[in-house]
Amino acid sequence: MRYDDQHESPDVIDRRGETYRGGGGGRGGGVGFNLLLNLVASRFGMGGVVVLFLGYYALQAVGGLGSVAPASSSTGRNAPPPGTDPQRSFVAFVLDDVQALWERKYPGPGRYKRAKLVLFSGQTSTGGCGLGAAATGPFYCPADQRAYIDLSFFQTLSARLGAPGDFARAYVIAHEIGHHVQNLQGTSSKVHRAPKSQQKGAQGLSVRLELQADCFAGVWAHGTRQKGLLEAGDLEEAMNAAAAIGDDTLQKNAGRTVRPESFSHGTSAQRMRWFRRGFETGNPASCNTFSGAI
Repeated sequence: MRYDDQHESPDVIDRRGETYRGGGGGRGGGVGFNLLLNLVASRFGMGGVVVLFLGYYALQAVGGLGSVAPASSSTGRNAPPPGTDPQRSFVAFVLDDVQALWERKYPGPGRYKRAKLVLFSGQTSTGGCGLGAAATGPFYCPADQRAYIDLSFFQTLSARLGAPGDFARAYVIAHEIGHHVQNLQGTSSKVHRAPKSQQKGAQGLSVRLELQADCFAGVWAHGTRQKGLLEAGDLEEAMNAAAAIGDDTLQKNAGRTVRPESFSHGTSAQRMRWFRRGFETGNPASCNTFSGAI
């Protein structure tokens, strides 16, 4: 993918290197963090790949556990100076490009409101979704309209999940901003207010919500092709990443029996199919995962 390796964004909040102050604050303190670890362990097994994109749902259960001093600007106290960190520049470039697309194509009433993206190391607090931890993978918090990423996840994506490449990383960012679009539209709140029986399972609303975010990521990828940012092999990198994080693939790789009733994000085939649909059409209207079979 072609990008500016010195790009900075006012929407990136860099908390890397800041010390998380956990403990007794919030609902549950250390017990809450243990609950999060138990959720992670029960979902995919701590021995293999832990949790990916589970974030928000686990954090909802944990609640607020502590605080971290927020960065006073887009660059944290211990973060590298602007223009010197290729990883941050890449994230910032993709974030700004994704959000520029949604400013043009936002499929809801009113105007698109830009999200913030928080880079952190290990653990960080969120504005309403409890503790953010590297073990949960990237996630989006509807309460504060921020996406959260520990950049070590990208190494996991490449080395442990076999999905290397800059466009695989870009797909992750675009997926999380897809959740922001859903939040602004009110789609997320409708899903989370629905009866739990409707949310769960291979055809449930939770899976449909995730697949729509994949399709929205594909809509953005379509735009990169039109702008000449897409390079040979980029689409394959994104498709490979979508395949690597399908529920069925993660369960198999963790040595578990594939259990469709436990799916939360969709199969590898579904994730690839919906990303490709967005990529081929470039139209958010093509991303209606809530109608018919998926």
